[in-house]
Amino acid sequence: MTDCSVVSLAQQLVAIPSVNPMGQEVSGPEYLETRVSEFLESLFAQWELPHFRQPVAPGRDNVVAVLPGEPPDGPVVLLEVHQDTVPVVGMTIDPWGAELRNGRLYGRGASDVKGSMAAMLCALRRLQQQALAPRPTVALACTVNEEFGYTGAQQLCRLWQDEPHPLLPQRPEACVVAEPTLLHVVVAHKGAVRWKCVTRGKAAHTCNPDLGRNAIFAMAPVLLALERYHREVLSAREPHPLCGKPTLSVGIIRGGIAVNTVPDRCEIQVDRRLVPGETAEQAVAELVEYLAQQPDIDSQGLEHDHSLFSGEPLVEGPNLPLAEKLLASARSVLPDRQIIGVPYGTDAAVIAASGVPCVVFGPGSIDQAHTEDEWIAVEQLEQGTDALFAFLRDYLAQ
Repeated sequence: MTDCSVVSLAQQLVAIPSVNPMGQEVSGPEYLETRVSEFLESLFAQWELPHFRQPVAPGRDNVVAVLPGEPPDGPVVLLEVHQDTVPVVGMTIDPWGAELRNGRLYGRGASDVKGSMAAMLCALRRLQQQALAPRPTVALACTVNEEFGYTGAQQLCRLWQDEPHPLLPQRPEACVVAEPTLLHVVVAHKGAVRWKCVTRGKAAHTCNPDLGRNAIFAMAPVLLALERYHREVLSAREPHPLCGKPTLSVGIIRGGIAVNTVPDRCEIQVDRRLVPGETAEQAVAELVEYLAQQPDIDSQGLEHDHSLFSGEPLVEGPNLPLAEKLLASARSVLPDRQIIGVPYGTDAAVIAASGVPCVVFGPGSIDQAHTEDEWIAVEQLEQGTDALFAFLRDYLAQ
């Protein structure tokens, strides 16, 4: 028997706010991952599980626990899950109420991704208490800032690249990254690159607009060209067999200071989703060139700021053997689970780029992530725990 109830633990985690500021200048007790990190440290101490903090940014530390294997010099399996959630603006339920109702757990992070965190924690605890041998060394890394930049995962990889820790002195042999996949095994996913486009104008009073130069008007043909590029270029491409087609969207537009002032600056933010086989650098260069060729765009007055974000896709090839292992464990719980690809991005691409085969797996559905009434099915929490435990238990036997 184990003293770890996955439902109770998921409730406790959801009840602790850990909102990612998403680049905004905000403050308050609901922001950053500090309180979740402290909870995890206390839990690992209670379980007498070796653990350490890895600083990433002020108030933001990865927390890594390590269950030594048997034999202790065997392979390392990494479980990775992020501590942060997206903001709670617009939610129609108490974001931290952690209410159980009709077989569902409600609250921010229930699906993305504190339900998966609870499942990983309880699978690890079960493995620890049953003292099975042989078994791999299992490292559980609870990282920060997945929702806005993957910096926690990037810092985590330094542990086997150039900053080894006594508890984790070697590169993991395999990694399972937690996201809500309905317990399907994700072996490939899209990446993303985001940047700003800016047009400049000249301010003037709107009673004499011809004395100025309207930056919003200058942005209009850029927007139309971006829409054409998505519709005519990207949509015409052959889809990736697991992840579909590349896409482009404009999610933010800003310009002007008052309705009676000709705007001298307009900014848009572009989101370009990458399929495996594409790189962020190539995608940006291609689109910049496309805009430069449009006759109705003043390319000299269009600026590109590439400082927002870049995350590469997860490529399926190196991850397939690991995916087959995890799939066998998932099918021991739900026989119809499959190896799939998904359109969103995760920490897995960062970890895979460091030389560690990586898949994505967890209870819950991405359809409930970030929603106004986010929830996860209790049955999925229990099934996810069983599947993860079976994977760790059988890892050396497969």
